[in-house]
Amino acid sequence: MGMDYMLDDGAWRRLLEGVAARFDELTIIRGFQYYKQGRVEELALRDDGVHVDARVKDNRMYDLAVDLDDLAASECACSANRACTHMAATLMLYAELCGRPIHALANARSTLKSAAGGKPDEAPEGGRGGARAGTEGAAAKVPSRFGNGAMPASPRRVWPTLTEAELTELPVAKWHERFQERRGPVHLHIRTAQEAVELLADLQAMRSVLPWALEQLFTLHTLLFVLEQMVKPAQADWRKSGLFMGYHTRLALDGLRGQARSLLEDKLALTDDSSAYWDRLMETADFLRERMLTEDKTLGCFATLYSSLWLHWLGPGSAGSAALYEKEQRRLQAAEAELGPSLSRLPWTLAQCLLLLYLARDAEARVLLTRDGSKLMLKPEHLGSLLGVLERAEQWARLRDWLTETGPLLVGFRVEDLAPYGDYWAVVVAQMPEAEPAMWRTLQEMLPFSRAVYEDALAAHGRWDRWIDLQMCMGQDPLSFRVTALKPVEKEAPELLLPFYHQAVERYVLQKNRDGYKAAAKLLKRLAKLYARLKKGERWEQFIAAFASRNNRLRALQEELRKGGLLS
Repeated sequence: MGMDYMLDDGAWRRLLEGVAARFDELTIIRGFQYYKQGRVEELALRDDGVHVDARVKDNRMYDLAVDLDDLAASECACSANRACTHMAATLMLYAELCGRPIHALANARSTLKSAAGGKPDEAPEGGRGGARAGTEGAAAKVPSRFGNGAMPASPRRVWPTLTEAELTELPVAKWHERFQERRGPVHLHIRTAQEAVELLADLQAMRSVLPWALEQLFTLHTLLFVLEQMVKPAQADWRKSGLFMGYHTRLALDGLRGQARSLLEDKLALTDDSSAYWDRLMETADFLRERMLTEDKTLGCFATLYSSLWLHWLGPGSAGSAALYEKEQRRLQAAEAELGPSLSRLPWTLAQCLLLLYLARDAEARVLLTRDGSKLMLKPEHLGSLLGVLERAEQWARLRDWLTETGPLLVGFRVEDLAPYGDYWAVVVAQMPEAEPAMWRTLQEMLPFSRAVYEDALAAHGRWDRWIDLQMCMGQDPLSFRVTALKPVEKEAPELLLPFYHQAVERYVLQKNRDGYKAAAKLLKRLAKLYARLKKGERWEQFIAAFASRNNRLRALQEELRKGGLLS
């Protein structure tokens, strides 16, 4: 990034117009977060002056090429297939290098409107004004990096900016009171992503420039506030007529929850200088716990974020300690008596298990799971966060014990749901070979539900004798397998395929129809090649002669054998 970057006024306006036309607000918000977190690791302007190449770090590294003259022609290696977060972050860094204001790009629509003579920062009578109105014009405004659309407000009302000192001193409950005041007395339900983004942008406009750790906390709570505006009406409706959430509302909720999870997955930037924010962090834990323990099990919104908080911001290696985990665990236990039948038992159980795992009290955690396993309707995905903790810590013996104990609880789930469970076993056995007997025993006990996982494990370990026995016991059709799936067996243990193929041929013949005879002839041709590879040609000749003689009354079968060159 050592070269000089320049962007004249005409090109800058075209870029603003392109961003306003191509990017939705949610993508801009996330792009700003990526830009602020320094995820754009490489950026270079080509010699033509209109193409920018960049690399952006997300769950992996993505390469992209941005066409400044035609953003629609830009390309990114991610799966979005549209103007994406990575492009937005790249454009913000490019604007910074060109000396252009980032907030103007992040608020492209408002910037263009203002340049055209509008006054987005004043709220007209009965209209939708900006985030802040100032008596000193543009110089008095505090730029918003997330947007400055506002909810209905009184004309020319001046909203105070929340400073670092105020946010440090005010409990997060007061933050949410300020959010509610900002939203105003009109309590319309948030039902779409656009409505959610508008409210989120308006809340972000309340703050001044903050240290990164406090900005992380503030941003999280703006997301939590908007999420609650979506969840509360849904739960209220559920008490009356059954929980229902429209498709677009569910889509918006999932998007916001994904943003909050991404924020929590980034390390909280607490330093010795920012220790004053610790109280706000613990209040965040209280906030999420309270809502998690009472939300409907079909939503799982706050339960997911509570788990992410304790996995990342308060997990091992953070500022947490055993005393912190003990205290939180006692609070969860107290909640059982306080909430009674209104307690959401599944997230309550999983939260306790996570804390007990941190405290190395694995047996207690597994007792909780096994005691209420059937009532909880435990799913493989629910165990992912617990097993992931042990995998990241490389606690292989503990992970083996958890897989052994929890496997029977997962009986009844579809094959694809159990795939991650099988992946954990593969990692454990690779790191700890002596765990292999426990893996076989557990997967066998889980049959037939674990069949696909068991098959994959047998194939990975070259246990072809057991693999073939399983196929024969399940009555599998050899022709249902791709040829490539059976190639390893043909190469390493071809003799094991003989009974598998012979058994299937007899089943095809017993169908006594043309399709069955065709399948039998097709598989017999494979058998001929297999006998030749095993150098047992004489045995093959004896078999095919006896087979043809035994079925000489089946004229259609005889025709298929002759067509296949199996009979002269």
